[in-house]
Amino acid sequence: MLVDIFSSFDDHNSVFLSAYVFVWTISLVLLLSFNSGYWLSTSRFSQIFLTPKSVIFSQVTRSFGKNLGGFTSFLSGLFLFLIVFNLAGLIPYVFSATSHLAVTLTLGFPLWLSLIVSGVAFNPSSVAASLLPAGAPAALNPFLVIVETVSICVRPITLSVRLAANMSAGHIVLGLIGVYMSASVFIFPITAIGTLVVVQIIYFMFEIGVSLIQAYIFSLLLTLYSDEHPK
Repeated sequence: MLVDIFSSFDDHNSVFLSAYVFVWTISLVLLLSFNSGYWLSTSRFSQIFLTPKSVIFSQVTRSFGKNLGGFTSFLSGLFLFLIVFNLAGLIPYVFSATSHLAVTLTLGFPLWLSLIVSGVAFNPSSVAASLLPAGAPAALNPFLVIVETVSICVRPITLSVRLAANMSAGHIVLGLIGVYMSASVFIFPITAIGTLVVVQIIYFMFEIGVSLIQAYIFSLLLTLYSDEHPK
């Protein structure tokens, strides 16, 4: 299984680090670092580490989500969580948690559902009215309500599939390049091997950027969903 390009998606692959130990350890580190400002003076290093937190925090405070209790802090923690796990999945033989739909759907569905339940409980008539666009022809009203309802219901699926698919595709391509590079050691000259190494490094840097962007998009979409909460 270790020579398979899909070995990083195996949650029982603990050659380098157990997936469950890694999840609990990183969660504890994020919890302590996220709240360390309450009992420790922040250093320059900690401020650099918490830069992603301030980025998503400023984004949430510009939306209606800032009026929802705990939403800002939770989404900031989720953003840091996704960054760490997306980047950790790029390490060889480390379980890529965010490449699994079960993990991403577990993160996206409860947050989406909490916004829906909160909106219905706060102002059900406003939620029902938002299903029908203003100025729509009367004959199309039933059809438009169905379309809008379906589009809202598929949001957690598209949110989760987008993250899982992008992370999985990157890991598979990295694995293919690595397998081809290993086989080329005994076939191609040193110049061809050097070219493959350069390609691998460039694509790895590209995947680091994708990991950061996907974490931001996941958190940003949840922030945009909160803007539809009844005022």
